[in-house]
Amino acid sequence: MIPFADHIAALTSHRDRELLDLALASSLMDMVQPCMVSIHRCVGEADDRHWLNRARLRSGDTAATSDRLWSDLDTLPRLESGEARFTALTEKRVVEVAGPPHRTYFPLFGGNDVAAVIEIETDAWLEESSQRIVEGVLRIYRNFDRLLDYSERDTLTGLLNRKTFDESFLKAITDLQVAPDDGEAGRRANGSGACGYWIGVLDIDHFKRVNDRFGHLIGDEVLLLLSRLMARSFRLHDRLYRFGGEEFLVLMRCHTEADAAQALERFRSNTEQFEFPQVGRVTVSIGFTAVRAGDTPSSAFERADQAVYHAKQHGRNQVCSHADLVSQGHLTDTTKVGDIEFF
Repeated sequence: MIPFADHIAALTSHRDRELLDLALASSLMDMVQPCMVSIHRCVGEADDRHWLNRARLRSGDTAATSDRLWSDLDTLPRLESGEARFTALTEKRVVEVAGPPHRTYFPLFGGNDVAAVIEIETDAWLEESSQRIVEGVLRIYRNFDRLLDYSERDTLTGLLNRKTFDESFLKAITDLQVAPDDGEAGRRANGSGACGYWIGVLDIDHFKRVNDRFGHLIGDEVLLLLSRLMARSFRLHDRLYRFGGEEFLVLMRCHTEADAAQALERFRSNTEQFEFPQVGRVTVSIGFTAVRAGDTPSSAFERADQAVYHAKQHGRNQVCSHADLVSQGHLTDTTKVGDIEFF
């Protein structure tokens, strides 16, 4: 058995969330030596929640298995109120289920709430000393998770910050290389059909006027409320970023351009209809583009940014597709927008 300190050093060496979950499962397997360790994360909307398996490791396995982060929700098991995992998640407590095999479920906290459930399968009841080991490791995991959040998230809005975008984008590019019919993993990742990745750049219209008229504290409140609107408008596994100032970005996986446009239009409409305290009506201009194989983060961002520029120059408060603007002759892929400040 590897010493406890070595496991903690290995666990806290990862900044990648997927690798962190795999390291957690591996550490628990070695320290507790159960039949199986599995990490189940809850994904989806409040009324349509599913279990995403982030790591499953059985005794004797050389590597953990997992569902892909972008799995279609319909391919994942739904949360059921009677199951032990659901009880551990919602009641935030350890739940034991008699076997054989015996199963013990531990809530895994992330930030201030339960982010996932650890399932440990054993031949006999999990001993109290083993439970203490698991709970100690999970406390260390939670503290490390908070440190990662601090380094990866915008301090005002809680959205991901710009420096985390490149890594997520490169993962998306890698994922595009996976064939939809590449075995069960491919089918679970892609659902009933092939998906692509899309980035949308979102810019608040006339935000400088908000700061000039109401002050920066109210401006910050608008940014915070807009970030909450983003969280409600997009899916839980869409990646939401604040790039600085009034500029935001979303990285999402969709089947078609129409699906991406619909998601972005939903957010634009939700923003337009929201009553911001003191400020009143606020609108956003949005540009989006498909992520192409061979793209760099900057090349894809530039295309979406060109579409934002077009939206702002032609009325604001709208969603513009870079591909549509190119086909209509308004833009080319080589168009350079330049450094232009919008007010």
